[in-house]
Amino acid sequence: MDAEDIREIFRGLGPVQIRRMFGGQGVYRDELMFALVASGELYLKTDDESVAFYRDAGSRPFSYETCDGSKTLTSYWLMPESALDDPEEAAELGRMAVAAARRKATGKAKAAMKTRRRASGPVT
Repeated sequence: MDAEDIREIFRGLGPVQIRRMFGGQGVYRDELMFALVASGELYLKTDDESVAFYRDAGSRPFSYETCDGSKTLTSYWLMPESALDDPEEAAELGRMAVAAARRKATGKAKAAMKTRRRASGPVT
């Protein structure tokens, strides 16, 4: 799957950026990575609010094997095949994935702020 294929799939979502990474590609919208292409398959970012949709659809998470031979599951789940040929469905799933990426980024920012506050000590 090349960059033009990815842009075509998400044409209803608006402009996306594609960046090469680890033998695959990361797909970004508004500087948030919301999709991953690996081994020719397209995976979308999920979180606690959206993962049930993919599980119920019979999807599976992206996984990889680590150096020690263990398998690691990620929060990216395989895009349903029907969405690859349906721009409206792809755009809707893309919006869900961007929202999950945004929630994750917001959570990380809040956690970092808490850590900085603790490290700086009490305000007097």
